[in-house]
Amino acid sequence: MHKWVRIIGMVSLIVAGLLCTQFAWLTPAQTATDKQRFSQKVNLALRRTVHHLLLKSGDSTSRIQPVQQPTEQTFQVRINHAFDYSRLPPLLQESFTVHDIQVNYDVVVLDCAQGKLQLGYNFRDLTENNEVPCVGRQQLHGCYTLQVTFATPSPASTPIVGWWVVALGSLLAGIGYVVWKRRPTPDQTETPTADPVPTTTDRIPFGHSSFEPARQLLHSGANQYNLTYREAKLLTFFIGHLNQVIERDFILKSVWEDEGIIVGRSVDVFVSRLRKMLQDDPSIRIVAVHGVGYRVEVLNLEKNAS
Repeated sequence: MHKWVRIIGMVSLIVAGLLCTQFAWLTPAQTATDKQRFSQKVNLALRRTVHHLLLKSGDSTSRIQPVQQPTEQTFQVRINHAFDYSRLPPLLQESFTVHDIQVNYDVVVLDCAQGKLQLGYNFRDLTENNEVPCVGRQQLHGCYTLQVTFATPSPASTPIVGWWVVALGSLLAGIGYVVWKRRPTPDQTETPTADPVPTTTDRIPFGHSSFEPARQLLHSGANQYNLTYREAKLLTFFIGHLNQVIERDFILKSVWEDEGIIVGRSVDVFVSRLRKMLQDDPSIRIVAVHGVGYRVEVLNLEKNAS
């Protein structure tokens, strides 16, 4: 019972932490993504506007200049052609509507040569008063910069994590804290029993050699070898099948298949390595059974000697 209480407390704290972490690191990333998306929308809207302004002026071949963004809120595009200023406000607003841009903005037309303001208006002049200053004035042939400045530094609203997420995180944190505080003290818990004795020893003898699986250490004669992961895995498999003929395919599936690696020559390569390490122990032989696989033989040298 005490174990489950501790588990519930820990899980509650972990979930609460994950929710808070998600809120902390996703918001800035989302904000950056929204700003980039907003810039792309403005870029497309301004290029669309210039395209239609030029078409209205009878120009269908001039190249539309790239949109510049000198600041986070300001966008500029150069127009190397005379255009009808009265067409600009409705066309620009139409382009913003097409790209779902709904932010307060100021529009100015600058002279390219000196950067002097020629004409301008605020979008409320169009949307609320339906009257834009200086409408009806034809721009003379020359170079102009159309500049749009948005009112706020963060035009694209950033999705805010729902209040329910914050509330849920707070609730779980509270539950976790209460459960954690009420966990039993050491003198209230039962006396732990001794760990059960392992059913297998740390060192496995075979022939006159031995193998430590936990340390991947092979003792052969007077030498010891640090095995690689796959060498140790293959040796463990062989020790479990001493004096048995083992088919090559069975070795491959048993030792390599769970790692997603099945290579026919893998067995031969690793068997060769084990042979070299076990050559100091005359009681062990790894015999190749032609056309079948391998057999690891453990010889009784004392019996043979008698």
